[in-house]
Amino acid sequence: MAARPIAPGLFVDDPEGPRLVAARCAACGKSHFPAGRVCPYCAADGASEIHVGPAGRLKLFTAVTAKPPGYRGEVPYGFGIVELEAGLEVIARLTEPRLDRLRLGLPMRLVLEPLFTDEDGTPVVTYAFAPGAS
Repeated sequence: MAARPIAPGLFVDDPEGPRLVAARCAACGKSHFPAGRVCPYCAADGASEIHVGPAGRLKLFTAVTAKPPGYRGEVPYGFGIVELEAGLEVIARLTEPRLDRLRLGLPMRLVLEPLFTDEDGTPVVTYAFAPGAS
């Protein structure tokens, strides 16, 4: 059975690898994720879609050891902030749950991976960041 994304419009799987679907504001020039036409920084309308990633650097991290309400994936998992190109910071799941293997500034790469399987057997795919160069 074909996999489905956890939510539409969050990522694409380009030939060069996965990319997040973000947006750049025409008025202030800042990027935001997830993409939206209205800029969350200056409220200008008309932000344009851009694809970002796959390379980034780990800026902040922790490990989640208990399932948050509604979460259907496995625990433990890493959770953190990854800084992408042009300073865009993304809050994301990390594939590495062991804190001793993570450090500030660690090169990260965007990956797409199954998070859980729906009741009908469809794998549900999400984005995450894994340690290592892109």
